[in-house]
Amino acid sequence: MSFSFDEVDSSWHPFFSENLFIINEILGQISGESFTPERENVFRAFRQPVSEIRVVIFGQDPYPGESIADGLAFSSPADNPIPASLRNIFKEYASDLQVSAPKNPDLSIWSERGVLLLNRTLTTAVGERNAHVGLQWKIFTEATAAFLGEHNVVAILWGNYAKELSHYFTHSIESAHPSPLSAYRGFFGSRPFTRANLLLRSVGRPEIDWIL
Repeated sequence: MSFSFDEVDSSWHPFFSENLFIINEILGQISGESFTPERENVFRAFRQPVSEIRVVIFGQDPYPGESIADGLAFSSPADNPIPASLRNIFKEYASDLQVSAPKNPDLSIWSERGVLLLNRTLTTAVGERNAHVGLQWKIFTEATAAFLGEHNVVAILWGNYAKELSHYFTHSIESAHPSPLSAYRGFFGSRPFTRANLLLRSVGRPEIDWIL
């Protein structure tokens, strides 16, 4: 179950070459397990060219339910119910942007518009939260953060695992994780979407069209 460079956009190839050993080591450790997202979607977030990425949203780990996680942090296939954390994101989205909350959990359009949706750990065991946090995913995603910081990307960091990466970015927005357990500790009212666009404008980069 080794990594194939066909899984990511070619602009990511040099970065993945530098981290190939650790990636294949992790994939070997979870080989034979029942994990989520599905193997073909583990690196889905990296299918967009580096040059198009203007914002990265870091979360914690994938939804543990079977067929819920789709490889993009907080996203889920359109025909699924909206997961609890995403419901809170949509509440803040509606408040921040003064628009209606989306009706389905598919966030792929954000990915297509320059937003990298990435968890600190890219896999978890089906039915178990944080099952793979002890693997080396955090090392890999820390390297990803360092790489993105060198490319003038604005970071939205949700939760403590994500906040660990703040020093890699010149411009970052930090708050509590949007999960029901922590959203009221500073996530609601944080206005991440309009604030990210203000930061992009300040560095002369195009704003994100957040409307779903």
